[in-house]
Amino acid sequence: MTTIVVTPVRNETWILDRFLRCASLWADHIVIADQGSTDGSREIAARHPKVTLVDNPGAEYDEGARQRLLLEAARGFPGPRLIFALDADEILTATWAESAAFRGLADAAPGTVVAMRWANVLPGVHSCWLPEEDIVFGYVDDGADHPGERIHSVRLPVAASASSVSPTDVGVLHYQYSNWERMKSKQRWYQCWEAINLPHKRPIQLYRQYHHMDAIPPERIRRLPERWIAPYEAEGIDMRSIPEQAQYPWDEEVAGWIRTYGAKRFAKLDIWDGGWEGADPRGPLTRAVHRWLRATQDGYDRGRTRLVQRALIPFGW
Repeated sequence: MTTIVVTPVRNETWILDRFLRCASLWADHIVIADQGSTDGSREIAARHPKVTLVDNPGAEYDEGARQRLLLEAARGFPGPRLIFALDADEILTATWAESAAFRGLADAAPGTVVAMRWANVLPGVHSCWLPEEDIVFGYVDDGADHPGERIHSVRLPVAASASSVSPTDVGVLHYQYSNWERMKSKQRWYQCWEAINLPHKRPIQLYRQYHHMDAIPPERIRRLPERWIAPYEAEGIDMRSIPEQAQYPWDEEVAGWIRTYGAKRFAKLDIWDGGWEGADPRGPLTRAVHRWLRATQDGYDRGRTRLVQRALIPFGW
C-alpha cells in the first residue's frame, strides 16, 4: 500500500517546512497543489524529495476543485493507495510510529475512511483543546468520484456505506490556533467570503460559526503530551516556534472586498478589529449587538439567548 499525503497550499511558509519534514517520516509521497504562492512556499516544497508539486490554476477559493486536483495527482501513483488529506498546519501526532492501528490501515479495504481527532494547539505550544468529533483525514482509494463543495468540504470521497476506522492513539496536531492573530485574520476572511458568496446565511449564524474558539470549554483543554511532539524534535524538527507577521494575507483581500462592495455590506459582521483604515460603518445598535454576541458565545444555544436571536432576525440579523 502506497501512502500519499495531499495538501493544498497558498502562502504557508510559516509552517510548511515543519509539515513536510514531519510528513516525510511516514508518507511515501506528498502532493502539494500550490495556488499562486508568493511567499516562497513553492521553493520550500521543491526542497523536499518526496514532494510532487502541481499547480492549482484557479483564481477563486474552491475547496472541491482543489481536492479533485489533488486526488487526480495522487492517483497517478501506481498500485493500492492510502491517501491522507492534510492542510499544511496539520501534523500527525508522533505516536504514529508506535501505533499498531496506524500500521494496520494498510490492510483496510478500498473505500474505507480514516477518522482522527484534532488536537488544536494553543498559543505557546504547551496545551491544546480537543473537539468532540473525529474528522475524516484518510481514505483507502477505490477510485470514487469526489464532488466536493466550495467551502468546508469533506476532503475525500466518503460513500454512505463506507467503513470507518479510527486509530485512537494517533491524532492530528492542528496549529491554526497557535497563532491567534493569524487565525482571527482567517476567520474574518471566512465571514466576508460567506457574506458575498452565500448571502442566505445570517450575520448571527456567521458570528457563532466563526467565533467558536472564543468559548472553548475549559474541560476540553489538555496539556500537550510530550510524546506527541518529542520524537519529531529528536529528528531536529522545530515544533514550537510560531512566527508572527504585521499583516496576514487574508487582511489584504478583506480590505479589497470592503473597497469593492462598500463597508456597509459587511457592517453586521464582527470583523472590524482588523483596522481597515477607519472604515468601520457600525452604529451604536450594531456595536451593542456585537457586544451581546460576544457575551453569549458561551452557551448561545440556551433558551433565552435563542429567543433573542430569533427576535433579531427581522432586523437583518
